[in-house]
This record gives sequence, structure tokens and C-alpha cells, in this order.
Amino acid sequence: MTEGLIEAHEHGAPTAREAQDGREGHGDLDGLVAAVTGGASGIGLATARLLRDRGARVAVLDLVPAPDADLLSVPCDVSRDDVVRAAVARVAGELGGLDVLVSNAGIGAVGTVEAGDDDEWARVLDVNVTGAARAIRAALPHLRASRAPSVVLTCSVVAFVGVPNRALYAASKGAVAALTLAMAADHVHEGIRVNAVSPGTADTPWVARLLDQAADPAAERAALEARQPIGRLVTAGEVARAIAYLASPLSGATTGSILSVDGGMTNLRLPR
Repeated sequence: MTEGLIEAHEHGAPTAREAQDGREGHGDLDGLVAAVTGGASGIGLATARLLRDRGARVAVLDLVPAPDADLLSVPCDVSRDDVVRAAVARVAGELGGLDVLVSNAGIGAVGTVEAGDDDEWARVLDVNVTGAARAIRAALPHLRASRAPSVVLTCSVVAFVGVPNRALYAASKGAVAALTLAMAADHVHEGIRVNAVSPGTADTPWVARLLDQAADPAAERAALEARQPIGRLVTAGEVARAIAYLASPLSGATTGSILSVDGGMTNLRLPR
């Protein structure tokens, strides 16, 4: 089961304002509107809260309500184009536009290429890939009117590292990586930045539920932690901070980038 569970700010000292607040980048999103798909839990919720704390007015687009009253909760199923378009229109209407879209909604799949039937392949690709395209497509007219437009997608380490029993999920996230680069090229001359984050195994409710199903959850967790060179799981907050960096106007020269937040899993090969 272990193999089935994978799923800057500019360098230099903080400004006086950042030092006073104790958070680099605090206020960099003042006046901006952000929408986070899949934002009601895990990485999405951590991102929505961080964007809010850094000054944005934030909407959560998800199948379930957001837990925080100061996040605009908009019901959204990314597998339905009409619902996505209506959700994005509501965000822009109620919050006064849209500047940042975080395309985070996604579902997992475990197994080799033989494990899933055509229906499962269609469902996962529809949510993880076409769902992202639906959200971005609906957001583009609003992003074109923004003074600081940015799109950030959630990719995965499995798009770049061969991991057993992740064939379908890896295929979907590989497509997200390619889509990120293609859209960055398509929209760079419009001033719309498109980037992605690539998390390693993150300590999220989804992973926690899978660990709870293991015969020995403690041993299973230890194996996951050991697989990442830093020796622990990535936190949702760490991924959120990477997303906020890419979303921020402070990273205005960054587009077509996929930022790894994977504990070194993609690039490091350490001796055992």
C-alpha cells in the first residue's frame, strides 16, 4: 500500500512592514480577488486562508462549503462546464472581479495501468485535467481585465518521478504539467502568468484517511516520511506558501514555472 499513497518571495531581508507583521509578503495581495477550486480542505483550504491573510478577497469553489465564514463559499463541480462558468461569474460579481485563480481541485487513483477501467480513466482525467481547463477558461475574461492576473495549478511529484501504482493519477498530473506550460506560452503576451506547484506526499486529510486504512498506520506513515529526502511529509501550509508566492504580484517575472514542494523527492538521490 505504501507506493499507492504518493500523491519567495525575492531573496534578501524582509521589508520593515514585513518584519513588523512577522510574515513575508503580508499585504502583497491587497485589493485582489482570488478563487481556489477544491478549497474546502487540505492544500486548497490552507491556500485560501493564506491568500486571505495576505490581503485578498477569497472565494472557495468546492463541492462542500468552506469552513471559514470570511471565505466566500461557492458550490462548484469542476466536471460540469455550466456550473463552473456560473461559479466563476458569481465570484467576479460578488467580489468585484477576479485576479488570481488557483486550480487545485482533483481526485486520486491507485493502481497500475491495468487497475482502472475506461470509466475511471475518464472520470479522473475529466476532473484533474479538463476540470482545470474549464475553470481557467471561465476565468480568462476576468483575468484579462485584472492589473495582476495569475493562474496557479496543483501538479504532483508523480508527473516527474516514476512511482509504482500511480499510472492513472500520474498521467493526469503529467497532463497538468504540460497544460501549465502551454497556457503560459499562450497568455504571456496578455500579461497573464501561469505556473504550477508540484507537491510531494503531503500531510493532508486525504493521506490521513488512507493511512487509517493501512494494517499498520504508524509503519505506513514512517515509510512515506522516509521516502522523501527531508524525512517527513510536506505540510499543506508549505504548499500554500509556494502557491501564494507564484500568485503574488511580487513574482511578476515568474511564468511557465513548476515549483517543486516535494522534500527533495524529484531531484535528490541520497546514499542509503
